[in-house]
Amino acid sequence: MHSVSPAVYRRRRLVFFSVLILVIAAVGVGIWLAIAQPWAAQPAPAPTSTASATPTASATPTASATTPPSESPAPEQSENPVAASCRGADLTVEALTDADSYPAGALPALSISLTNDGASACTLDVGSATQVFTVTSGEDVWWRSTDCQENPSSMVVTLEAGQNVTSAEAVIWDRTRSDISTCADENRAHAPAGGASYHVGVSIGGFDSLDTKQILLY
Repeated sequence: MHSVSPAVYRRRRLVFFSVLILVIAAVGVGIWLAIAQPWAAQPAPAPTSTASATPTASATPTASATTPPSESPAPEQSENPVAASCRGADLTVEALTDADSYPAGALPALSISLTNDGASACTLDVGSATQVFTVTSGEDVWWRSTDCQENPSSMVVTLEAGQNVTSAEAVIWDRTRSDISTCADENRAHAPAGGASYHVGVSIGGFDSLDTKQILLY
């Protein structure tokens, strides 16, 4: 048996390893092709839900063109019906003054007290157009608030059962005699003083006070 030279031995080993590498590479490529199957049709990706997805049918059916509209519910009856107009039998009207006697130069301030003595609420116009203050001395009418009244107004209010109201603003008597022909006069007759007695009567909404309020002027 002849011996192989080292150079030939190296060449044979080089050829062997080269062939081995090619075989391994071919086997690897075959395995990858079998697994990856790059030519096979890929399955379509599963759809994801988006805001533009078709909505599902509503559980509540919509009315068609032939479906009559539903009727609106009838309005409920008010628990507080509109109050009726006040009756004289249910009202108490009183004259009020800010004092019982007035020294020289003091002007009486006159007001009205109004009470609903009825069992239910009622309405009444209590505006200045319906208020009348009258100052008398015996049978002599000295002053009436409507003789020279300016800008009278109306104001309808509801008085609850048992409610009492008074004038928002007092009416001032200037201690002179009134007359529609002397409203612009600056020297109207002054009411006698020195302890003279006068009586104040009132009316509101067409209802008069049953009594008058006495005052004394000094």
